[in-house]
Amino acid sequence: MENKERKVKNVILRCGADKILPMAIVYLFYIILHGHLSPGGGFQGGVLMVGVATLLYFGHGYETMVKAVKPGFLHGAEGFMSILYVAAAMLGIAYLGNFCQNVFSNIGNIGDLLSSGTIFIMDTIVGLKVLTGVGVLAVTMLGVLMAKSGTEEK
Repeated sequence: MENKERKVKNVILRCGADKILPMAIVYLFYIILHGHLSPGGGFQGGVLMVGVATLLYFGHGYETMVKAVKPGFLHGAEGFMSILYVAAAMLGIAYLGNFCQNVFSNIGNIGDLLSSGTIFIMDTIVGLKVLTGVGVLAVTMLGVLMAKSGTEEK
């Protein structure tokens, strides 16, 4: 009887995670891309990656989460995002201004996605950097918790 109840719970968790996961991913990227126009931003959107990793873990288990999230790739991408941020910040110096200066501020109409110039670029890079870093942390922490509890995925 216990095994049957456990399978029913797994099906419920898996179905619930499968329904919420696409919306969580879309919301994550929405917050990252619109952070310079509304409350939120790159950092907040990137931190939502913990929710995505947790949904994958609870719905499908640790092994599936590691295959989907790919912590090795995320770790490398985090370093690349750091370099990309410095390159975007150097645009200010390249245009005879200051480091991190908004040099493309006259592009677009107020309220449009690309209306804030360099701020949009840098905010998006920050969001992707936090997403990659927090994704690696979430996978690592869930792996440690799984190892401590002694559970094995079947």
